[in-house]
Amino acid sequence: MTMPTPNSPLKIGTRGSPLALAQAFETRERLMAAFSLPEDAFEICIIKTTGDDRAMIAADRPLKEIGNKGLFTKEIEEALVAGRIDIAVHSMKDMPTEQPEGLILDCYLPREDPRDAFICHDHGSIHDLPVGAVVGSSSLRRRAQLLHRRPDLDVVEFRGNLQTRLKKLSDGVATATFLACAGLNRMKIPGVPMFPIAEVDMLPAIAQGAIGIERRIDDATTQEMLAAIHDHDTGLRLAAERAFLARLDGSCETPIAGLAELDGATLHLRGEILRPDGSISHAGEISGAATEGAALGRTLADDLLSRAGEGFFDWH
Repeated sequence: MTMPTPNSPLKIGTRGSPLALAQAFETRERLMAAFSLPEDAFEICIIKTTGDDRAMIAADRPLKEIGNKGLFTKEIEEALVAGRIDIAVHSMKDMPTEQPEGLILDCYLPREDPRDAFICHDHGSIHDLPVGAVVGSSSLRRRAQLLHRRPDLDVVEFRGNLQTRLKKLSDGVATATFLACAGLNRMKIPGVPMFPIAEVDMLPAIAQGAIGIERRIDDATTQEMLAAIHDHDTGLRLAAERAFLARLDGSCETPIAGLAELDGATLHLRGEILRPDGSISHAGEISGAATEGAALGRTLADDLLSRAGEGFFDWH
């Protein structure tokens, strides 16, 4: 196996946000440790995606109107296919369930806390918010889950990276918002009024808290390198969650939540589908062998679809 060197570095593709860069740096550090390589044997390549377009963000248009699938990944994957980068580091909750021809996702770093965090200076939970309080979120899933539990709240569009949303909250644009615990933990921002939400109260997004590393299928050297840092348990959990999402054909207009957890050789998967306005929710769970996660995911999705009925997705 030919190792990267300062003269021929491994090129790591990533978005340019502080959180995306933190994830790319973690990937680099794990590869450095696994193969005793210097930092300059790697090159961080920042790639702007459609989701990073400030003009679109400033317009405060819902993400579903821009086109959510591949919104934060398309340009990075194009660079990977073209050979301009060697690997791509992604937040797995942003990843479509199918990869472009010639690419594969088979390396995951150890998963961070998958829970959502309630962010508010004056209240400790969504149950403490006064009637009519303004809550900001760009996530269709979080909006639907919140309205299902608190239809009396005023939920508004609230976009931008982690720092932008925290500033909006401080400026009084909203009383509360939500962020992923994983992102907050990785960024280590002090003073954030963060309250983790139990999964039973708000089931997280599929693959939330997980970092995936994408490569070209025919790149044997990179495959061998990534195998050394792959987290097996995270792979088992995401196989179930992403199969659940794929069977539901999750789109930007379908609020879907799911979380797989391991107990020894047993995998437990919970899932939820909702109407965007939160008026209807169908949830379920299933357990089985951890090695059969994909089959469990498809079975749970079929169960929710059968209970929801044909008209459930007719809001379009």
